[in-house]
Amino acid sequence: MCESGFYTLNNATSPPILSVQQITKRFPGIVANDRVDFALWPGEVHVLLGENGAGKSTLVSMLAGLLQPDEGTIQLAGVTQAINSPQRALDLGIGTVFQHSMMVPSLTVVDNFALGARWWTRPRRNQMATEIRRVSEEIGVNVNPYAPAGSLSLGEQQQAEIVRALLRGSRVLILDEATAMLTPQNASELGQLMRRLVAQDLAVVFITHKLNEALDWGDRISVLRLGRKVGEIAPDVLRTLHRQEATRQVVQLMFNLDPALTGEANGGARQSSCRHEMKPVLEIHALDVADSLVPVSRVELRIRPGEIIGVAGIDGNGQKQLAEAIAGQRPLSGGRIWLDGESIESCSIGERRRRGLRYVTDDRHGEGTVGTFPVATNLLLKQIGDAPFWRNGIEQSAEITHWSNARIREYDIRVPRPDTPIGKLSGGNIQKAVLARELGDTPHAVIFSKPTYGLDLQNTRSTRRRIRESAEAGSAVLLISTDLEEIIELADRIAVMSQGRIVGIVDNDPAARARVGELMSGVQ
Repeated sequence: MCESGFYTLNNATSPPILSVQQITKRFPGIVANDRVDFALWPGEVHVLLGENGAGKSTLVSMLAGLLQPDEGTIQLAGVTQAINSPQRALDLGIGTVFQHSMMVPSLTVVDNFALGARWWTRPRRNQMATEIRRVSEEIGVNVNPYAPAGSLSLGEQQQAEIVRALLRGSRVLILDEATAMLTPQNASELGQLMRRLVAQDLAVVFITHKLNEALDWGDRISVLRLGRKVGEIAPDVLRTLHRQEATRQVVQLMFNLDPALTGEANGGARQSSCRHEMKPVLEIHALDVADSLVPVSRVELRIRPGEIIGVAGIDGNGQKQLAEAIAGQRPLSGGRIWLDGESIESCSIGERRRRGLRYVTDDRHGEGTVGTFPVATNLLLKQIGDAPFWRNGIEQSAEITHWSNARIREYDIRVPRPDTPIGKLSGGNIQKAVLARELGDTPHAVIFSKPTYGLDLQNTRSTRRRIRESAEAGSAVLLISTDLEEIIELADRIAVMSQGRIVGIVDNDPAARARVGELMSGVQ
């Protein structure tokens, strides 16, 4: 019996074609995979589910030869193998199709397939084109060998990548978030293709964030959370479960819904500062952003003084584009934004800041600070030239030093001197400096984008305390985070974003975690 409390059954008569035993991978400050066991049988779609940071990509990278495990073994057909390069993975029959196509857009499909061949021999394009058509016909797709890769749709590119993997003799096919950028129709076609492939005795590992896809196309489902495998539903069990019960069990595993595991009821310790009787500070109406890979469409949000609205969702579903559009860093293609009842969508970034809107970016190193500039300058980065720090274009060093020292003390920024280059500080201290700059004068509204990403426990707690204090001071707070625990801890209401849209908004009550988990997993 696995940790979830339901049985894992396996009546497969043949040994697994691929198995991972107690595999562990560490990076500085984090254990990405912690003693993970995983097995894959021929004729089976094994779905791998988990939130951002659960360890799925790390596991896939080790199977694809991009990373090597620190501990544990990988076996192919019962034989332990060292997969120390992508070429070794291909030689062993493991093909990987990633979310973004690896083909060169300006080359034809057949020329892309020829890349990596022996350099001293001329590519046999006609023979390869014949093979592409043969394999395409066998698996029921239509790949034009002579079409430029850049002219293909995303779905056609995925099909071409699968054909390439099969041409290389792959018996194990790993599809890493292959449906993330596809239309529903293309995703459905890929699902049907997976079923045809396993009918030919191939083995497929399918990584997805969408629970409906897992239940529609999967034979076996494994769930990773915080680097560990926390449960598995085997084919014999999955076939007997009602869809609603299967959904409940998987969501419970993915989002840690058992109060005995979380140690407290959902939202039990959270105190709201929302001033419900007051008008919204920040209002977003029918906001559209078209200039991005994931267009933001028809977003509606209203945030009152002291209210924290959390935006949950799998990373890459338009959250960053939404934040940048509100902050003025990305143009709108439609919609309106009001701050304190006044329209600001035509205002510059500086004007929005002067009116009381602040944006704490998720890129504290590349966007939030200039690493070679002193801490003092970074604290005033958005006020360069403003009085009292500059007069008639002349820098007032005494004013800057006095003000910077006060912010350094208030926000406990660990720095030897204010003129120390900020790039020499730790990530936690850089984030403190960003918060000191953006929160120092009690803004009217603040957008936090993944504010604790990459921070240690102490700095995470410190940053969350600053977010709460902002709301308590009366700021309207939009908190974008891929950490559901963070949102549950802080937010009054939770909006779930998927494919550029808000698919639901729920109150942060004891039932919120389950409902948010369902919305994040595509359960409507």
